[in-house]
Amino acid sequence: MSVLALGPEGTFSHELAYRVFGQDYKLVPTIHQIFTGVEEGLHQGLIPLENSEAGGVGPSLDGLLRHPVYITAELFMPIHHYLVSFSQPDSIDVLYAHPQTHEQCSLLIEELAVPVIHTPSNAASAKEVAASPGSAALVSMMAARIYDIPILRECVENNPRNITRFVTVSLSQKEKGDFKKCSILIDPQEDRAGLLHSLLSVFAENDINLTRIESRPSKRGIGSYVFFIDLEHTTAVKDTIKRLEKMTRVKNLGCYDEIEVPEWRL
Repeated sequence: MSVLALGPEGTFSHELAYRVFGQDYKLVPTIHQIFTGVEEGLHQGLIPLENSEAGGVGPSLDGLLRHPVYITAELFMPIHHYLVSFSQPDSIDVLYAHPQTHEQCSLLIEELAVPVIHTPSNAASAKEVAASPGSAALVSMMAARIYDIPILRECVENNPRNITRFVTVSLSQKEKGDFKKCSILIDPQEDRAGLLHSLLSVFAENDINLTRIESRPSKRGIGSYVFFIDLEHTTAVKDTIKRLEKMTRVKNLGCYDEIEVPEWRL
């Protein structure tokens, strides 16, 4: 089964798909199309879930909320950005960057002090540079090589330990494996004092460590939220989720292990 990943060529998703799955992947233009493709049952998906600098990836979280999919693995990819241009640094008058890249490279952007134009992907940023004299872009190494754009500065991200967590998603959850983590989505559908405390206390009582909790609008109106929760896998997880399901609405996103990311090989 091939893997759907976010394109076009030169995105970090493209690089990761190539490094992990070789040629067995297909690029699509939006994260939404990854989810709809997975729902058709012909592919699994590879989506960026969160970044150590910019936080959760909204379209990915929304897709997990809306589509009947499970997380089947997680992958951690160090993220390095490169300032590229066909122009000299002192003649750059506009910068192209994806919004997440902007957040991750904000210190350099302040230093450059030129207008920033947001693009839908790092690959799109690279394409804009080729068509715009006097412009520069913040892109991946893969994009710089694919579009043959000179690199002016390397590793310009704010944090040298910048990492993006990706996950694979499928219509079926993994039944067996060396599970390290599980994910659930809680939709309380109510608002009362102590609500979150009562829900989270279930994990504490079962000695389950939560590695991430993030709120996201439920799409039902202002002030209504759902909660994405990652927890370390233990033998108590299954019974704990069943207990939660008696208290509130829970979507089980599955338990999974980590896939090691091979070294760069472009």
